[in-house]
Amino acid sequence: MSIASVALSPVFEDNLNLAGCLSAQHGSWSNDSILIFLTVGGSVIPLRVKESDSIASVKLRIQTYKGFFVKKQKLVFEGKELARNNSCVRDYGVADGNILHLVLRLSDLQAITVRTVCGQEFEFHVERKRNVGYVKQQIAKKGKGFCNLKEQELIFDGEELEDKRLIDDICKSYDAVLHLLVRKSAKVQARAVQKDFEVSIVASSDESGADAVEKLQESIQVVPLNTVPRSFILEPLIVNPKITLSPVVKQLIGSTFDGIEMGHQPIRSSEGSGGAYFMLDSCGQNYVSVFKPIDEEPMAVNNPRGLPLSVDGEGLKKGTRVGEGALREVAAYILDHPKSGPRSTCSDEKGFAGVPPTIMVKCLHTGFNYVEGCEYSSKRLKIGSLQMFMKNCGSCEDLGPRAFPVDDVHRISVLDIRLANADRHAGNILVQKDDKDGQLVLIPIDHGYCLPENVLT
Repeated sequence: MSIASVALSPVFEDNLNLAGCLSAQHGSWSNDSILIFLTVGGSVIPLRVKESDSIASVKLRIQTYKGFFVKKQKLVFEGKELARNNSCVRDYGVADGNILHLVLRLSDLQAITVRTVCGQEFEFHVERKRNVGYVKQQIAKKGKGFCNLKEQELIFDGEELEDKRLIDDICKSYDAVLHLLVRKSAKVQARAVQKDFEVSIVASSDESGADAVEKLQESIQVVPLNTVPRSFILEPLIVNPKITLSPVVKQLIGSTFDGIEMGHQPIRSSEGSGGAYFMLDSCGQNYVSVFKPIDEEPMAVNNPRGLPLSVDGEGLKKGTRVGEGALREVAAYILDHPKSGPRSTCSDEKGFAGVPPTIMVKCLHTGFNYVEGCEYSSKRLKIGSLQMFMKNCGSCEDLGPRAFPVDDVHRISVLDIRLANADRHAGNILVQKDDKDGQLVLIPIDHGYCLPENVLT
């Protein structure tokens, strides 16, 4: 999801008129009314509210008079999101003359133009959460001769796009142009001509249906094979060298390493308020892990969502610190030990509530978010949590409570009480269908806001 960040600028006359409209609906104001300033889209809007107004009512007024849908709005005050819609304005310490930032999620639709080498063009409006494979399906529906998805090759900025890449991760501007190549089977024949080779390439057919024959003459020079320096790093973050990694964690790191080594790019998730990357296996067909760098957490320096930096180091949730989310993810896995007690270092036994295996790693790759660019240097290493990807059929948001297995609900409840989890909701409980008996299994994820330093009473 794209995010529009905002900045301060002088107050314009139309904004003053808007402020009058926003104020008019309340008629005469009571003693608890205050004047605040809302920054959005490069301008400042004076806005009179009551200290007793709920955050939800303020957002609704902004939608009514400015046209920004409530679901697209995020209100931020002093680096903290006003996330509790039922809370009053005064609960967040907002006072007369304070400045609130309005962060907007932009449209979910992306305009895409696909051009072929023969000059054909196809135009689409695609949801940004869709992937490249979906675009290929739409091309197959529109254009003759493109029915075989395996023959399609979409290129953007000189890079071939993998089917699982998200549109939101690729297209940074609204009007994006992708180039389409179609790979056709061809016969290649070569014969020696003194020191050269004469190569004949016969393609099965082009878009016009005619066979194509091309002859190339190139001088062949034998060169020694050099080892290509690796352009990425992935290794566990070892604090105690005496600790032995369990087989399941070793496999988690190994399969992720193999996928990167084969050239498969990390795929950034379109969900959440921080940077989370799906990592592919060596075949590029399946997700094997999820990497969450600490410097891309909400309100961190390299956050890809446009959230403001924390002014005091505190995270979005009370009692949490920016940059500690990955440690809490690992802590949740460690503390979710089996009923028999804490795991040994070599144990692969599943935890009581089923938190997926998680470990701290060091990783360097150009596919992550860097404000100043990525260089192959230890200074650019990202530290974060690497969690095993769990195959699922959605989250609890997609099901009614009656479908939830009662035992799993109890186990996750016990886990959240132990961890003092401040961010459990239906969206961070995955639903998996057991292959043996078809029963549903609940899998708790996203524990970056557990174990807070203090708890509100």
